[in-house]
Amino acid sequence: MSSPRANLEQLPRSVQFVMVLGLIALAAFPFVGSDFYTQMVARMMILAIFAMSLDLLQGVTGLVSLGHAAYFGVAGYALAFLTPQGEPVSLWWTLPVAVLASAAVALIIGFFVVRTHGIYFIMVTMAFAQMIFYLFFDNKVLGGSDGLYINFRPDASIFGWLAFDLENKRVFYYFVLALLVLIYVFLRRLLWSPFGRTLAGIRVNEHRMRAIGFSTFGYKLSAFTLAGALAGLAGYLWGAQTGFVNPELMGFHMSAHAIMMVILGGMGNFAGAIVGAFAFEYLLHVFKDLPAIGSFNTGKHWQLWMGSFIVLVVLLAPRGLLGLVQQITQRRAPSADKEVSHD
Repeated sequence: MSSPRANLEQLPRSVQFVMVLGLIALAAFPFVGSDFYTQMVARMMILAIFAMSLDLLQGVTGLVSLGHAAYFGVAGYALAFLTPQGEPVSLWWTLPVAVLASAAVALIIGFFVVRTHGIYFIMVTMAFAQMIFYLFFDNKVLGGSDGLYINFRPDASIFGWLAFDLENKRVFYYFVLALLVLIYVFLRRLLWSPFGRTLAGIRVNEHRMRAIGFSTFGYKLSAFTLAGALAGLAGYLWGAQTGFVNPELMGFHMSAHAIMMVILGGMGNFAGAIVGAFAFEYLLHVFKDLPAIGSFNTGKHWQLWMGSFIVLVVLLAPRGLLGLVQQITQRRAPSADKEVSHD
């Protein structure tokens, strides 16, 4: 089994306090921010759910997937196909159907890919994702390269009574925030459950886990399927917010972005995935808006600056931004103890 300190699974009190402050700030943001920035933060929260789903694989189980965006896109397309042209579709049955569709695709793909290890696992996940990408990209019936429009957000009515209106941007924001909190609490409890500790053990030493009697194939396949389902939840919310889906949602760059989010925030604790998603999206906008220097358009080359920043984080803070916070607090704690002992 991995120790509690591995991958920063146990969050220090200082980090927990920062996370609580962040939750309060998210809850209050729609009252102080404009509609544009409210929608931007909602998009960050959707990507945070997506990043947490990948962290279950990469940070907890030790499976690095380069095709995780496939399940994100499948759920978005499911919503697009299920929504009629002239009226909204019910939230209460389309959300489970879309999530189950992503879970089913992940289960089928996972049945083959979790039998592989290391670089072979990485390459096979990317190969399957590219197959799904081109299935949608080259098929006009599935929307082709142009994608599909979603004219209405899902309807939350229950037997004619409207529980909440997702067409209202503020209501949609809080709906996403509630799901973000629920998914985080669920995954944190899962992390410390027997199932979660088994996944952590597989990450540390799969051969030893098999030797003591664990069916690692079944555990990895379950984690792979659950991660696909949660990615589908994020994809459903993305389609509902943007009103548009296209094959690029399943592309390699989307999976790569999720990996960078997880690495940037810190792996294995899910809070890092949230921080990484917010930091990545914020830096993305900052780098894209950089002013030109003479004839050199710095904003156009935002990938260069983002890549350099990720490299610096990996070198200076291997456990991500949350790990960096932990290092700072640990350095201050001994100095404070010395002052107390000196007094």
